[in-house]
Amino acid sequence: MDADALDRAAIMIADTRAAVGRLAPLPVGLAPRDEAEAYAVQDRLRLHLAGRGLGGVAGFKIGCTTQVMQTYLGIDHPCAGGMSSGRIYASGAHFPASAFVRPGVECEIAIEIAHDLTPDDAPFDRARLPGAIAAVFAAIEIVDDRYDNWRAMDMATLVADDFFHAALVLGPRIADWQGIDLAAVRGSLRVAGVEIGRGVGADILGHPLDALAWLANQRAARGLGLRAGDLVSLGSVTQTCWLEPGQDASIAIEQLGTVSLRYGT
Repeated sequence: MDADALDRAAIMIADTRAAVGRLAPLPVGLAPRDEAEAYAVQDRLRLHLAGRGLGGVAGFKIGCTTQVMQTYLGIDHPCAGGMSSGRIYASGAHFPASAFVRPGVECEIAIEIAHDLTPDDAPFDRARLPGAIAAVFAAIEIVDDRYDNWRAMDMATLVADDFFHAALVLGPRIADWQGIDLAAVRGSLRVAGVEIGRGVGADILGHPLDALAWLANQRAARGLGLRAGDLVSLGSVTQTCWLEPGQDASIAIEQLGTVSLRYGT
C-alpha cells in the first residue's frame, strides 16, 4: 500500500468510528495485507480521529496478552492499538447506548509512562521498566464490536482499527506502587452484580511488565517510542463480557482498587 492508500483506509475507519457505525471489510487496495501495513494505517488513524473530535494520542492498549483472550480471539500473539485522549474516563462514568455499537468490558492493569522510551533505548525487558512507570491503575477497557462478524474480519483490519479499542475507564492513580507485586495481584470482573471472571497479573504474558516491554520493543522496531505521560493498558485478565443497555460493570484488583461504569442510562 502506498501512502495515499494507507491514508484513505485510515479515513474510512475514522469516519465509521466517529459515526458509531459498523466497519465493513475494507475494499481491495485499502485493506492492509499484513501487520506492518495494519500498524501503518493505525498510525494515520490517530490524526483522523483527532480531527473528528476524539482527541489526540493518550497512549496504547495491548490485546491478546493472556491465554484466555488468545483462545477467545483465536490469535496467538499480542496486538496493540492506540487510545484517544477524548476517550479516557474516571471510574463511575455513564455511557449512553448510542456511544457504542456493541460494547464489551475487560479487567485490565494500566500504567502511566514516567519518561520517554525511545528506539535508541531498545531493547527493553522487565528489569529495565519499573523506573519508567510513573503510576499504576486498575482499569476497565471498553472494546467495541464494530463489525458484522468480527470472527470473519481479518486480523490486519482489526489491528488497523485499534484492535477493538473504544475507551478506557481508570481507577485511582497509584504513584507509590513499587511495593506491589503486579504479577500476583488478583482481579475480577462483575456485570449486573454477577461475577463473570477472574485472573491474576501473571496471566498477562507471565508478568504485566513483560507486556509493556513487548509494546516498547514493537514500537522501537518501527522507529517509534513511548512518551512521558502516555497511558498503556496492558491486557485483560478476564475474557471480554459484552454488555446490554442498562447494565453496570465493575472490576476489583487487589491493591489497585475498583473501577465501575454504567452503560445505556
